[in-house]
Amino acid sequence: MIQRRPIVGVMGSGEHEFADLAEPVGRTIAAAGWHLLTGGGAGVMTAVARAFTAVPGRAGLSLGVIRAASAGHLGEAKTSRRYEGRGPNPWVEVPIFTHLPLSGAQGKHELSRNHINVLTATVVVVLPGGDGSASELELALEYGRPVVLFLGRETVGGATAGMLARRYGSALAVATTEADCARRLRDLVGT
Repeated sequence: MIQRRPIVGVMGSGEHEFADLAEPVGRTIAAAGWHLLTGGGAGVMTAVARAFTAVPGRAGLSLGVIRAASAGHLGEAKTSRRYEGRGPNPWVEVPIFTHLPLSGAQGKHELSRNHINVLTATVVVVLPGGDGSASELELALEYGRPVVLFLGRETVGGATAGMLARRYGSALAVATTEADCARRLRDLVGT
């Protein structure tokens, strides 16, 4: 029987890298031998994947679930479909191109790849971001995925770690330092 490696999904801003948070998370995931899953785009997704792939001798792969650039390819095709993906960044080793174009405030819609991101992950790490990252956090909790929230002094969807901890209670593992985030990940992954 094949033993599958855990997949840690890292969700966060598609614009800003928040490298001080994303890079240590990427290195932790790589050193543990787990796979990394992101949305394959810019910002946090680039920073965490860049740090992950820089770890020598790692066993896991960098996976990117890529959203479609538009909805133009959806619907009945008369002849052929024109498709353009939003990514992947250079540090995605296995890009998974989807037909799903929605994100941001529409991140919980059935045409958003966020469902795939969350459902594929063994554990979800939420770093600072906007509405799309907040929708991934909500989906992770709705689908019963373990969540580590690592925001530092930043926010996700405009909410601080304290606000989210009060809103969701023990459903969130709130990490305050790099070491705390690594410990919580090890506890939740179970290895």
